[in-house]
Amino acid sequence: MSAERSDRAALVMLALGASLISTTGILVRYADVPPTVSGFWRMAFGGGILVLALVLLRQWRPTTPAIWWWMLLPAAAMAIDLALWHRSILTTGPGLATLLSNFQVFFMALAGFILYRERLGPRFLAGLLLAFLGTWLLVGMDWAMFAPAYRTGIILGILSGLAYAVYLLSFRHAQQRGASAIPAAQLLAINSLLCAAFLGLAALIEQAPLAIPDNRSLLALVSLGIVGQCLGWVLITRAMPRLPASTVGLLLLLQPALAFVLDVLLFQRQTSALEWLGLALALGGIFIGTIRLAHRRTPLPHGEEGDPQ
Repeated sequence: MSAERSDRAALVMLALGASLISTTGILVRYADVPPTVSGFWRMAFGGGILVLALVLLRQWRPTTPAIWWWMLLPAAAMAIDLALWHRSILTTGPGLATLLSNFQVFFMALAGFILYRERLGPRFLAGLLLAFLGTWLLVGMDWAMFAPAYRTGIILGILSGLAYAVYLLSFRHAQQRGASAIPAAQLLAINSLLCAAFLGLAALIEQAPLAIPDNRSLLALVSLGIVGQCLGWVLITRAMPRLPASTVGLLLLLQPALAFVLDVLLFQRQTSALEWLGLALALGGIFIGTIRLAHRRTPLPHGEEGDPQ
């Protein structure tokens, strides 16, 4: 019975973690600041909170300059991911942008094929076909009718998935080669702070002010840092090792699914029956790709099989 209760608790933790992370796109909209600026504060608040927690828990280990050098590529990739994804959120809505960014599972599979000669197989092809069929039902049929900014947002959402795949691969490479002695939570904190630095520099180049305009924006940005970088991932990483890969993959789909539903409820996104069918097919394709990743050689950063951003 104790094992059964433990599994049940892990299910609840994973579902809650995925549900919390599903709100990140909503918080980006509510922050009402330029996309690079919301990414900067997300990483600055999240990274700062992680560092503080690790120091208070006496889990922060001494680092060398080499560790920070190893984390530069993952941090740059994450900065690009957030800059693209947040722009997609502001033009297409949090639901569609979050769904498109989850296409990273297919980019990861392609990277495995190119870099490690892993077989793609019929499961990959079936998942890819389902995902693209679902996406076509969501946005392909009416592509010519969309405004140019909306079409650009769709492309940016998919490209954010590519950038996130680069982040996952480079983070794992840093863990295995140059930073194996440092806990993943500490590497995530270092990555967050470096990512904030990249995004802060990008904001200066864009001449986007980093000042937080009002209390509503402050609350949204602090919540983005706590939920997007800390609390949601604490729950997910604790639950993942205690559950089957198929269960993990299925529950992580709560993130894009809930993000889409919240988009409909909070921002009155007009969605037809065919688009709901497209959402279901796309999620099914991503699930197949997620399960394939779960059975690959080594765990991804933070134990990720999906793309909870």
